[in-house]
Amino acid sequence: MTPAARLQSAIEVLDLILTAATDGGASGDKIVGDWFRSHRFAGSKDRRAVRELVFAAIRACGPVPASGRAAMLRLAQSDPALAALFDGSHYGPQPLAPGEPAGEGGTAPQWLEQRLRESGIEPGDWPALLERAPLDIRLNPLRGEASLPEPGEALHTPQGLRYPSGTQVEQWDAFKAGLIEVQDAGSQLACLAVGAQPGETVIDLCAGGGGKTLTLAAAMGNKGRLVACDVDRARLSRLGPRAERAGIAIIEERLLNPGHEAEALADLAGKADAVLVDAPCSGTGTWRRNPEARWRLSPAELQRVAALQARLADLGAALVRPGGRLVFVTCSLLDEEGADQAEAFLQRHPDWRAVAPDLPAGTLRGGGVRLTPTRDATDGFFIARFVSP
Repeated sequence: MTPAARLQSAIEVLDLILTAATDGGASGDKIVGDWFRSHRFAGSKDRRAVRELVFAAIRACGPVPASGRAAMLRLAQSDPALAALFDGSHYGPQPLAPGEPAGEGGTAPQWLEQRLRESGIEPGDWPALLERAPLDIRLNPLRGEASLPEPGEALHTPQGLRYPSGTQVEQWDAFKAGLIEVQDAGSQLACLAVGAQPGETVIDLCAGGGGKTLTLAAAMGNKGRLVACDVDRARLSRLGPRAERAGIAIIEERLLNPGHEAEALADLAGKADAVLVDAPCSGTGTWRRNPEARWRLSPAELQRVAALQARLADLGAALVRPGGRLVFVTCSLLDEEGADQAEAFLQRHPDWRAVAPDLPAGTLRGGGVRLTPTRDATDGFFIARFVSP
């Protein structure tokens, strides 16, 4: 492909991503992958170039651009070589029209930037929210010592190492043998806050694909009872193969029916030593990995997920034994999904108390700890720990 053809391909992919963001469709990563599979003529260098153009243009725009072309024009404003490719050549984009509008710069839609300010995330912190994230891994002690082809940078987590973005660790023998797992440092710290111990009964209430479940199992030394729950069958189905590869045998999976979770967990009411509620959220802490996510969010959607988070926190509390602990986590930087949630939980459960997690990173925020890309070089997280009376 010529450079101009790559540019036009990136514009076409951007149009698909914009449509999906508006209609609640697939993620940008999935759309890019699907496009490559349907365009087999694109070689590996072409795919890499198109992908880099797509996500650079997404990061260059704050509000939702009018089109993929407008997004790319925003990127071209700071890259004369890119602007020169709008030349009408074969398979390339049409020439620029006089006064043709480009996408608007910034970090996010205006209403969302205002929510960041109100949550203590100042404009000086915003650029880090859209930088490319590094690749973090967690060593799995259950499989023994790992021999890695590259040493990696030690993280402030017990088993964490950091590599440059794009490192193909999935191709390493250590990954295939279950000696390592890909997991952001912030996610590792959230699991550390649970304080899971061997022999305990621990519930991962929103397990998803099981990344945090595997970390909890390792902390428990593969001893005790670990119940992984989710309402998404497809996501939960990924946990079994991952657990087998990691050598974990204590996980019990439970597929829950939305709105009827309490009935399915009635046998565990008041029995868990610890419950992790890694609640669905806006994902404002993960823009480094999913920059188009800020275009999917609306005030109404934020209100919906905040209500869901409160319900799940209450559901988790009912599962905790007297003196046990509930750890509430969101990958969000907004107080509506963090400090405000912690305060509201204590108002609904006045006999409980908040105990700020003792973590090697993060800043106290309300009743918990907040991790940010700027200060902690992790994804954005809010982590609160509550102790039952």
